[in-house]
Amino acid sequence: MRDDVIADDQASGLRQMKKQMVKVISVTGGKGGVGKTNVTLNLAMALAQLGKKVLVLDADLGLANCDVMLGLRVEKNLSHLLAGTASLDDILVEGPFGIKIVPATSGSQNMTELSQVEHASLIRAFSELQTPVDVLLVDTAAGISDMVLSFSRASQDVLVVVCDEPSSITDAYALMKILSRDHGVDKFKIVANMVRSLKEGHELFAKLTRVTDRFLDVSLELVATVPHDENVRKAARKQKAFIEAFPKTPASMAIKTLALKAVKWPLPSSASGHLEFFLEQLVQPQSD
Repeated sequence: MRDDVIADDQASGLRQMKKQMVKVISVTGGKGGVGKTNVTLNLAMALAQLGKKVLVLDADLGLANCDVMLGLRVEKNLSHLLAGTASLDDILVEGPFGIKIVPATSGSQNMTELSQVEHASLIRAFSELQTPVDVLLVDTAAGISDMVLSFSRASQDVLVVVCDEPSSITDAYALMKILSRDHGVDKFKIVANMVRSLKEGHELFAKLTRVTDRFLDVSLELVATVPHDENVRKAARKQKAFIEAFPKTPASMAIKTLALKAVKWPLPSSASGHLEFFLEQLVQPQSD
């Protein structure tokens, strides 16, 4: 076989490898304090333990907390990417089990006031990423800002973390209402977090579905019930994820079960028609 044919075959193979589909999951919830970042980081590590290359985007752009929770040292962050002084690959930091994190800035009001054009620019930057990734987890900020909506809409799966308190249920409902009414997102995966029993988790899900079934045209699926677990707080004081510090604790086992489900969630067969993370991979013909 001629050298030029071999080179073409190798180049084609590299392109196909680079265009491998990436599963994108946003972790949101509306209300602050429901445990979104804890769910995100521990799910990332559970997926890494299953052999996945996992990237976490700290999308609370003005109040970075992923790196803080894990005690990681960060030299560059998203502000450097948006300023054009660093690429996405340049700012990645490595966490436990080999997960990679895209760090946000801390205490920067400018980063919380990005325009929709800047949001789009950030989402498009992931198409230039050279680091191999199987799963991107997007840890959104609290609330229902344009930033939260943009990142949730650009994901394939929206994981809504809810606690058994009225404000959490109300805020989760408000978030789903806006995403479904204004952005065409009609499927949500629910994590009942910090519940005292499996029964309480199912009752919490029932409360949420009673409201959404009555007023919204959406589909909800309960994908995890994570128990209230004192080891979660102990791990946080050590600046460790609880799945690393206490791998056999009930909360860790619940997250590991969620990871086993998440790896089976189907990838989209084509682009959805709006801006998405890793859009080029979605519009390129996929190899068998």
